[in-house]
Amino acid sequence: MIEVRNITKRYGHLTAIDRVTFRVDKGEVLAFLGPNGAGKTTTMRILTSFIPATEGTAHVAGFDCAEQPEEVKKRIGYLPETPPVYQELTVAEYLSFVGKLRGFSGAELRTAMERVMERLALGSVQRRLIANLSRGYRQRVGLAQALIHDPPVLILDEPTVGLDPKQIIEIRELIKSLAGSHSVILSTHILPEATAVCQRVVIINGGRIVAEDTPDQLSARLRRSEKISVTLKAPPADMMERFHEVPGVEHVLTTSDPRTVLIECALGKDIREDVARFAVGQHWGLLEMKPVSMTLEDVFLRLTQREDELPNSNETTMGERH
Repeated sequence: MIEVRNITKRYGHLTAIDRVTFRVDKGEVLAFLGPNGAGKTTTMRILTSFIPATEGTAHVAGFDCAEQPEEVKKRIGYLPETPPVYQELTVAEYLSFVGKLRGFSGAELRTAMERVMERLALGSVQRRLIANLSRGYRQRVGLAQALIHDPPVLILDEPTVGLDPKQIIEIRELIKSLAGSHSVILSTHILPEATAVCQRVVIINGGRIVAEDTPDQLSARLRRSEKISVTLKAPPADMMERFHEVPGVEHVLTTSDPRTVLIECALGKDIREDVARFAVGQHWGLLEMKPVSMTLEDVFLRLTQREDELPNSNETTMGERH
């Protein structure tokens, strides 16, 4: 549905994005993840035919974003970071206006409006001025305008910025419900968003793609050791030193809970049985033991280090799909 190949955007001597390549398959939700200023919004603007790339090509639903902008715009729904709503209109008036811009009229327009208002739970506020709605509802109205023509592709730029926790959960659930029927790019710098909503993650830093894969695969490829979390009922004062007696234990790390430690061993080794046997034999009261996965936050921090600290290229370009 979306195919981006080696797009570069320069503003004079400034290179905003550099040889960016990725794709989004039909029905897939992709997180476009990076720190502020990484190049996310520039890429979104190229995909929506708002600005052209300096080099490279971008296609949406088979149409070239630079050469066929009108065809591209017919097939995308776009929600920028600030929803493009007219606050002096009611919800129904605004959606009617957007629907007419999309070429709907009469019964077709009414059907499209009813469909998006039902999907986004806007029926109860359809006669209210947008200016009087909460930010969460205004975000729903923004999503409704992006969906009113039922496009195959949705491009959402930071869709939950500024929302409260309840509103964030609601918007995330709405986005998840779009998977399968729409291809979605979700631009974000919020790590839990990518984990909660998306099947695959593209991480961009300094205008370049540094990784592309599922969150689990990114974690598996970048972790350098195995970690086990161990919680004891009655840990001794020398617990950390004592755990080093277990064969295979390389490091013992403290946590915020004085009863819990992280035990680290070589990648690919499983020493849980030995650790459990040792703790039980010492009568420390083993309450819990579980493996600890590398989080997406760990992956993100490792991949967005300064260029001279990045892992080698075999680690940072995994999972690229050309």
